[in-house]
Amino acid sequence: MKKIVILGSGPGGTMVANKLRIELSEREWQISIIDKDPVHHYQPGWLFIPFGIYKPEECTKPKADFISTGVEFVLDEVVSVDHEKKQVKTKKSQYDYDWLVIATGCRVVPEEIDGMMDDWLGDVHTYYTIEGAMALFERWKYFDKGRVVLNIAEMPIKCPVAPLEFVYLADWFFTHNGVRDNVEINLVTPLDGAFTKPVSSKVLGDVCDQKNIKIIPDWSIDNVDASKKTIESVTGDQVPYDLLIAIPPHFGAQVLMDSGIGDPTGFVITNKGTLQAEGYENMYVIGDATNVPTSKSGAVAHYESDVVVENIIREIAGQKPRPDYDGHST
Repeated sequence: MKKIVILGSGPGGTMVANKLRIELSEREWQISIIDKDPVHHYQPGWLFIPFGIYKPEECTKPKADFISTGVEFVLDEVVSVDHEKKQVKTKKSQYDYDWLVIATGCRVVPEEIDGMMDDWLGDVHTYYTIEGAMALFERWKYFDKGRVVLNIAEMPIKCPVAPLEFVYLADWFFTHNGVRDNVEINLVTPLDGAFTKPVSSKVLGDVCDQKNIKIIPDWSIDNVDASKKTIESVTGDQVPYDLLIAIPPHFGAQVLMDSGIGDPTGFVITNKGTLQAEGYENMYVIGDATNVPTSKSGAVAHYESDVVVENIIREIAGQKPRPDYDGHST
């Protein structure tokens, strides 16, 4: 029996597994999906937890609920990938594969910014993890005066529009609490405006102006000084804060770096049209794990999944993969 192994059961990995199961005979093809976490997190929901709109339990469900019958769900942690032997090793076992799909997502690494961990979850927070979102809810539900600074360390990040959604919600939140006049909101970004696209950036920037949200553009963070409550740029500029909402750098999975498959930040160099892993046989990449120049979001993984599945089926049939992915998102 031939084997397809999928690393990661987020949206990308799950969609690929389910679609391949429809296309391939169970008598001929074993499809396994490996993940160390049994819980699916609806990550867009994390944005709403600090504002008390969602509760953590409203953003989680068992991953097994989304995986089709006929797909083996392996609850284990991947420790290495040997592309020459076509073998994945986990803490409990090992799995040979004929085809490998990497869907390991990405993670935030606040430790990459000097000083950021010195007051982590004190006056330095993030909502890009569920633990951070919960801690922020507790930290600022009685916040009534001071400067709130949201800083994007660097691009790419998951869901590029989420920082704007956050500051708009913060404006609503403090207005609802009757303290907006006493709270300054800053968006400190490496972009040259509010968003990644010029037309959208102008429109969304105007909304920030209307809401009295100050945008500080073209800003590349160097360090956090928790004792002075400032962030400093690589050019020496400083922005003070009373409460820092950090969107730290994003890296790919550590196991990909350790296995020599990821680039220095853990993302897999991926053909942006076919979604094949560059330089590796019978290996595809999907979602946040790629270095494809598009958004890191569930919508992207949705559109990529069709291309990945079609190209695997084409290669199994002896055909060349098609460069059909165009960076599409919604």
